[in-house]
Amino acid sequence: MTKEFLATYIHHLDPFAIQFTETFGVRWYGLAYVAGFLAAFLLLRWFVKLGACELKKEQVADFITIVAVLGVMIGGRLGYMLLYDFAQFSKNPLIFFNFMGGGMASHGGFAGVVVACWIYARYTKKSWIGLGDNLVTVAPVGIFFGRIANFVNGELYGRPSNGPFAMKFPDELTDRSVFPIDKLMDLADRGSEVAPGLIQKANDAVAYAASQNLLPNGFVARLLTETSWENPAFREILGTALTPRHPSQLYEALTEGLLLFLILLAVRLRWKNLYHGILTGLFFVLYPIGRIAVENFREPDSGMIGALTKGQFYSVFMIVMGLGFFVYAFVAKRRNELPTG
Repeated sequence: MTKEFLATYIHHLDPFAIQFTETFGVRWYGLAYVAGFLAAFLLLRWFVKLGACELKKEQVADFITIVAVLGVMIGGRLGYMLLYDFAQFSKNPLIFFNFMGGGMASHGGFAGVVVACWIYARYTKKSWIGLGDNLVTVAPVGIFFGRIANFVNGELYGRPSNGPFAMKFPDELTDRSVFPIDKLMDLADRGSEVAPGLIQKANDAVAYAASQNLLPNGFVARLLTETSWENPAFREILGTALTPRHPSQLYEALTEGLLLFLILLAVRLRWKNLYHGILTGLFFVLYPIGRIAVENFREPDSGMIGALTKGQFYSVFMIVMGLGFFVYAFVAKRRNELPTG
């Protein structure tokens, strides 16, 4: 029964939590970032209270703000441009500022956070790796919310599957190799039986794309996807053309997010004054192991490097960095120097 239900489930969640206009509103993806930063703030305040963090209580907000803006946002965006969209970025560097267009890389975010921690630690004369130990402990909470937001958006879906958890994602329509424009138009024509005027809207979308010298596929795919959100009958028609896939966003939320958080939190609470670098090393080893494993269920979204997806390839370097943090921890043997007053 479960297999039959999930195999026929067609993703139709609206990416907007609150929508004011056709293109403007509060998106679940943005709320995921807010929830992640808020969780980090509250957890770090708790660590300060427990004596597991060198920060003072009143420093936590400034620290999180610097990490959020300089580390996660700028680092994540720049990482995506360099690692996944370098060709377009090199032609037009200003696309970096198109945050509303999407495109954030977790590996770039991690690098940005490392730099942000170093800057803050240098300014406040704290141990940057000690700060990092607490930050990586709470980071998986943000990763969890981010992956849930990926699922809500129906993006970064998994590879084809006949398993019990397979679902169908309309975002597949954007793959021109699977859905050329004639196939999209055929779906619009068939859908006009239950969504009157759909084929005319599709023709209008094609005409608009032609007037802008753009490919029409994305415009028509978006029209069909949004129609499926609102029209269950058309959603069923669309489902006949879509491929059942792994909901890999949920797999990643559980492994890279929830499970990793519980492991690091258990270590943080059991040993409040570990050598600086051990928790950071654990994160930089365990996160990529989980990422490499789950990427086997995720549809590659940006080409391959040999037999590995780009996400798997870049994760290998994180493991090397993690081992380096372990070496530092047992050589430096530095522990927390708690503030007085």
